[in-house]
Order: sequence, then C-alpha cells, then structure tokens
Amino acid sequence: MVQDKRDIRALSKEELRDFFVSKGEKPYRGNQVYEWLWQKSAHSFEVMTNLSKETRQLLQENFVINHISVDQMQRSADGTIKNAVKLHDGLVVESVLIPTETRTTACVSSQVGCSLDCRFCATARLKRMRNLNPDEIYDQVVAIDRQSKLYFNRPLSNIVFMGMGEPLMNYNNVLKAIEKITSDEGLGMSPKRITVSTSGVPKMIKKMADEKVRFNLAVSLHSAIDEVRTQIMPFNETFPLHDLREALEYWYAKTKNRITYEYVVWKGINDTQKDVDALVKFCRFAPSKVNLIEYNPIDDGGFSQASEEALEMYQNTLQENGIVVTVRRSRGKDIDAACGQLANKS
Repeated sequence: MVQDKRDIRALSKEELRDFFVSKGEKPYRGNQVYEWLWQKSAHSFEVMTNLSKETRQLLQENFVINHISVDQMQRSADGTIKNAVKLHDGLVVESVLIPTETRTTACVSSQVGCSLDCRFCATARLKRMRNLNPDEIYDQVVAIDRQSKLYFNRPLSNIVFMGMGEPLMNYNNVLKAIEKITSDEGLGMSPKRITVSTSGVPKMIKKMADEKVRFNLAVSLHSAIDEVRTQIMPFNETFPLHDLREALEYWYAKTKNRITYEYVVWKGINDTQKDVDALVKFCRFAPSKVNLIEYNPIDDGGFSQASEEALEMYQNTLQENGIVVTVRRSRGKDIDAACGQLANKS
C-alpha cells in the first residue's frame, strides 16, 4: 500500500535538516528548503532553483506541499476583496482584504465552519468540519499580501482573526501560524499588528496570558448582561460573563495590553440605557476600548440594526465615562464580506 506523503510544512527546520542528513545530504539543504517554504511561500518543489534536480526529485518522492488556492475572488464597490479559499482536501473557507486610506487589513479564518452558536453570525450555521493547519492560515495572509500589493500598491499592514471559526478553539495552530507570520524566517510582521478575536473562552484567554503573547486581544461581547448575551450567544451559558471577566482581568495583569470589545447594537435586544450601563461597568474591570459594529443582516431578519439614536446613546454614555469608543461602519456588505456574513455562499 502506498503511504500518503507527509506535508513538508508540518516539519520544523531541524526535522528538515535531519531528513537531508538521513539521505546523505548536507544539513544546510534543510535551511534552504525552509526558506523556500516560508519566506518565499513556494507552492512546488520545482521552483526551488538553488537545489539540484536530484534533490528536488527526492523532495517530490517524500513530501507534498498542501497549499491553498484562491478559488474565487469578489471585489466590493468599496474596494474590499473577498476570497473563497480552497484547501487541499476540497473544503473552502473565506478570507477578506479590507483596504482603507492608510492600511490594508487581512481578515483570516481559523476553522472550516465554527464550533460555537452565535445566532447573528452566518458562519455559525455551518457545522465545524475541521481546524485549519498553521500553513493554511499562513497562506491566507500571503495571498492577501499579494493582492494588497497588486491592487493597492502597498503591502499588508494588519491581520485580524475575525474570519470563519473561533480562533481559541484552534489554539495551537493559530499560535503556530502567528509565530511563523511574525518570525524573521517567515513574514516578519510585528505582533502588534495582529488581533485575535474571540467570542470568549476563559481558559484559553488565561493560557494566552501565561504564554505572554504579544498580539492584541479582541472579545466579541455584544452584551454585558448574562441573560441577554445567552440569548444572542447560547454558549454564554457554558462560559458566563463572570468567568470571562475574571479571565480578562488575568489577561491584563499578565500582559498589560488593553482589550477591545466588539459590540453590535440590535433593535429590541440590547439597545436600552440598562444595556449601556452594564457595558460601562464591564469595561471598568480592565483597561479597554469599545468598537461599536454595524450589524450585517444574514437573510432571516431575526436581528435588525438598532436606531442611530441608540448608537448615539452608547457613544455618549461610554465617552462620558472616559471609555474610548469607535463606530465601525461595515465594509464589503454588497459581497457578503462584512462582519458576521462569511458563510461560503459561493
């Protein structure tokens, strides 16, 4: 029986060096291959031109490179680009390039589907099929960096883990991907330009704090009242606000990094003064800022955008209490690329 070839990007640089030594080759060949795989994002052994034909053949016989491909690309009227990204096993995730005057942000996915059940999010309606590997996350960033250079004449400046999936439910692979993205042997991006967004998994937030990660943390909050949050995000019963708050206090004590709360205001759900007051109180536990995000409908009309008056009430109350607040208008709505809309309609 023919054994499946191993994906070469699952090997560390040391393992690659050991492989070459075991084949009677010089260990530095492993360094060369590692550079091709990560710094140069090679998708085939053929392009590794500083290796002999025999060495490339040796790699071909033993390994594969399970790279992604952009299966379909849609461009929004506002410049946003949505990619349907095909994985080596035929599954598809979506990633988004969001351009502004001063920056280009990559919104990347961490899971095929999602294991959580947020009722306002299209991705939550897809069952979680599997976690993405570190190289599949890395490849999304590389693809968007290329698109940024091609269409906007500048490299990618920021990365947000706000695509499909809950990043902290794929903890090890997400952290390995970030390690490669920020490494000088990878893309060399500053961790300060990376934000991991979670719906709030307390145990994993504490784990990140213990590991002293240097990227930013955003929490998809949407209500600081347990009953209301459970209505919006049923998993809140498992991870209630008390546990989340404790984890976030721990995060700040360990990292001294302030937290961003992502918050959508919906009509008739969380648009009262009581809701704002609860949010103000929650923001007091650790230094934080609030992004009020415009809601993007996902077909069935169960949720609808709150009035401008409700948004103003939020803004004014937060500002009066010394809390930094930004209203984020959604990008890419016309191609279902906005926050909460990623669902592989393609």
